Amino acid sequence: MPVDTYARHMTLLDSLRARLPDECIQTDADVIEAYSHDRAVFEAHGEAAVLVMARNTADVVAAVEAAVEADVPIVPRGAGTGLTGAANASDGCIVLSLHRMNAILEIDETNRMCRVQPGVINSDLKAAVAEKGLFYPPDPASVDMSSIGGNVATNAGGLCCVKYGVTRDYVMGLEVVMASGEVMKTGRKTIKSTTGFDLTGVFVGSEGVLGIITEITLKLVPTPPPPATAVAYFDELAPAGDAIAQVFRDGHEPSLMEIIDRASLRQVEAVYPMDLDVDAACLLLMQTSGERSAERISQIADICTANGATFVYHVDDPHEGDMLIEVRRKVWPAFEHLGKALLPEDVAVKRERLPELLAGITEIGERHQVMLPTIGHAGDGNMHPLLVFDGNDPDETARAKAAFDDIVRLALDLDGTIAGEHGVGTLKKKFIEEELDEVQLATQRKLQAMFDPDNRLNPGKAL
Repeated sequence: MPVDTYARHMTLLDSLRARLPDECIQTDADVIEAYSHDRAVFEAHGEAAVLVMARNTADVVAAVEAAVEADVPIVPRGAGTGLTGAANASDGCIVLSLHRMNAILEIDETNRMCRVQPGVINSDLKAAVAEKGLFYPPDPASVDMSSIGGNVATNAGGLCCVKYGVTRDYVMGLEVVMASGEVMKTGRKTIKSTTGFDLTGVFVGSEGVLGIITEITLKLVPTPPPPATAVAYFDELAPAGDAIAQVFRDGHEPSLMEIIDRASLRQVEAVYPMDLDVDAACLLLMQTSGERSAERISQIADICTANGATFVYHVDDPHEGDMLIEVRRKVWPAFEHLGKALLPEDVAVKRERLPELLAGITEIGERHQVMLPTIGHAGDGNMHPLLVFDGNDPDETARAKAAFDDIVRLALDLDGTIAGEHGVGTLKKKFIEEELDEVQLATQRKLQAMFDPDNRLNPGKAL
């Protein structure tokens, strides 16, 4: 280690130890390595100097102050379930883990809101508010592993987005530690507020480059009644797209609408025999909730039949419905059985352009000779092609990377977005200028520089 690097490292450790107890500071190289990256298989990470495991806001402030004193970067992380490298370490940085900050501080039944620390796991929050007859809708696929802080940092979505929206729609206020070490509170605890600019919204989806979120106030809704469920197989993608579009044109509001392609159906059936139609081009899974859910799911099923579905089935029994939706949940585990590297893409287009996107993804997989099954949120146009490849084979990895890039550009060509709900991180940073216009991008970078003039917070991510 060069002399100046060693001196900075020791200054950093001394500064941390002066502010924090030993239990919060980890210097073991193997432990630091485990906390230095997320699940983005393509993305490299730097060599962090130290891991800090904060217990509260004061610990986060102490870590930021130490970073300022030693002039090193600080990289916040939640549960590490991200898929874009947004939590990957920078050389010489403090990796700041918020996993110990996992308390549900308040559940306010009267005002239908809650306050939580960022390390609370999404499914744990859902379970806690359900006991009060309330519901927290955002449900990313990593619901049992991902933290609320990480969900806020990436503006995570999930299966219920088509009706309930994404994380941003439920964040009422934040406590944020700024790059200076100052603590700022945004939003209000009232249902309405028009005082000042919406700084809460600025931090949602900012991937840790503007500040470190230490407390979150979330909106809750009443627990919805049990849903009704339908499945529909199609022999071609275009009719499935037509059915999706007509569902919304006719005024229906499904609470879930997922699509699973042929390759995914075949792998699920191979690993978890479920008597699936493995010759179908795709399967649509749909749910409705609320009043007249059974009637509405029947009408949606009729739309699928009218648009050429080869098989349609619908139920209003919630337990049987859960069994049908299980097909969607089994896709990722089914491909894990292959023992290969997995990287889900995340692009979105308007609903009516889904058939073009799906056909294009199939062509890209064939052209690059990469296994590319596709699932996604058909109701809001957000698709997740799954790159399946041998990470130890340089040629196969290169072809997977090329396919990844082509999918992103296909989404842009279809007037879509490069990131529907996973964020940008480092993985998609090179595509930012292809989606955002010059004025918007320059404005966002000015905003980032205002919040963090020394580029200390999570450098190299998002923008």
